[in-house]
Amino acid sequence: MSAGPANALGGPQAGSPQVARSAVVVGTVRLGEGSLLAEGAVIRSADQAVEVGTGSVVLENSVVVGNRGIPTTIGRRTVFGHRCTVIGATVGDLCEIGNASTLMPGARVGDRVFLGEGTLVPAGMMLPSDVVAVGRPARVVRSASADDRRRLLALRDGDLSVPPRTATTVEQAQETTAMGQLYAYRGIVPTIAASAALFPTAEITGDVVVGERTIIGAGVKIIGDSHGPVRIGSDVQILENTVLHLLPDNDLIIEDGVIVGPGAMIHGCRIGAGSVIEPGAIVCDSSVLGGGCLVRAGAVVKQRSRFAAGSEVDGFPAVDVGRLSELPEIPSWALRRDDLPIPTPASPVE
Repeated sequence: MSAGPANALGGPQAGSPQVARSAVVVGTVRLGEGSLLAEGAVIRSADQAVEVGTGSVVLENSVVVGNRGIPTTIGRRTVFGHRCTVIGATVGDLCEIGNASTLMPGARVGDRVFLGEGTLVPAGMMLPSDVVAVGRPARVVRSASADDRRRLLALRDGDLSVPPRTATTVEQAQETTAMGQLYAYRGIVPTIAASAALFPTAEITGDVVVGERTIIGAGVKIIGDSHGPVRIGSDVQILENTVLHLLPDNDLIIEDGVIVGPGAMIHGCRIGAGSVIEPGAIVCDSSVLGGGCLVRAGAVVKQRSRFAAGSEVDGFPAVDVGRLSELPEIPSWALRRDDLPIPTPASPVE
């Protein structure tokens, strides 16, 4: 359940934070000495509400989100594996967070906690120090053993000391003069509404139409390279490091007002107006979600599933767990217009 090569930390020595060339900082984040944001990682920090502690590592394609209402604090010498999603959570020191784990708002993780790969820590859950937890939702399976501590010691270069807290303020690291990349496929270039906003590291390919005032977040990949179209309505949000794709002879339709959370996978399906897809969820080919549905974090909507309008959907595989009397609220982790870079048009790449 290793999060990754934690010895990339190189021990608790002082040093400037490292932000990889393809990592993205949106807003202002506090990074401790010796911390690392790896390639493709995204931090969105409104109101200076994200802190990554001294010597901690956020590995490739992970997403960390915080704002005044849901601040995120990561302790010292903690490592997040590849494709983790952390939103409004508090995480202690010397933790090992397995690849593709998801931590939701209000989650609290103690010190020296080991999370297995793909673990989901739901909103408000508390995990004590020195435990091993796995599952969706997370459950504590045992206390950390002597073997776990020896392994942690090896991953931290033989030193489990905790350095002093330090913080360097890092502001938005992406230029805003070129918004996103558009790629033609079989002569078809994506069509993007003039009022839509694309972050610089977003990439859109082929037969894709994006509607008015829609936001395509950092690291998003929308790939219309099959025979069917991708159609995204108006006032939609597709957030950080989400991937949209489809099989040949299929289509992908996202209606107006849908919000898709960070780290989601949306594949060849139809999502009705006003629905919310929470972080880390997967919606598979030929499935249909009616208007105003809520797909919970980490849920997997299997192929050819059908859910009526107003369904609350959760599980692996996902099932209908309740009915909503009105449209889902705009999530606390959704983007605000104030969070956006300067909106300038994207240009096709020849």
